[in-house]
Amino acid sequence: MAKLVSKTYAQALFELAVEENAAAKVLEEVTALLDTIRQNEEFGRFMNHPKIPKDDKLQVVKNVFEGRLSKELIGFLVTIIEKDRYSEIEAILLEVIASIKEYNKIGTAYVTTAIALEEKEKNDIEQRLLATTKYDTIECSYKVDKDLIGGMVIQMGDKVVDSSIRTKLNKLERELLAIQM
Repeated sequence: MAKLVSKTYAQALFELAVEENAAAKVLEEVTALLDTIRQNEEFGRFMNHPKIPKDDKLQVVKNVFEGRLSKELIGFLVTIIEKDRYSEIEAILLEVIASIKEYNKIGTAYVTTAIALEEKEKNDIEQRLLATTKYDTIECSYKVDKDLIGGMVIQMGDKVVDSSIRTKLNKLERELLAIQM
């Protein structure tokens, strides 16, 4: 249910951004807003507190964000608060970011390796991903996990390519156990 709600609200903001030809601006604002929300836990507790009246929450949003965010995004926040959906704001904003990136053909990949990669290796991975996907640009996030032993795991959306030594060893172990039975 929460996923459906966040998708519905995100879709509305995404469609407005495309309609207004402001996808890049909305992406920038939504990303900044998400960072601000994540950095200020007290703000989130205030906005989610059931005993604080909506009018007070709306006034705080206007005081904090007026002049910093577009009227459209402030209006969107007002709607979220009025509909008691602030508890899902992060999921909504993440969905907006994903939709705008998809619209702009920007892919996001999470690459996990056993050792830190050099810039040339990172560039090679990004070029390979560009060649094998529909995206014009790839944003990669790199992480090291020594438990992989070797190889790498690449996740893009709901797709995962796991060529790690750990996974291969686990698969071999399962096959050997199956033979023993």
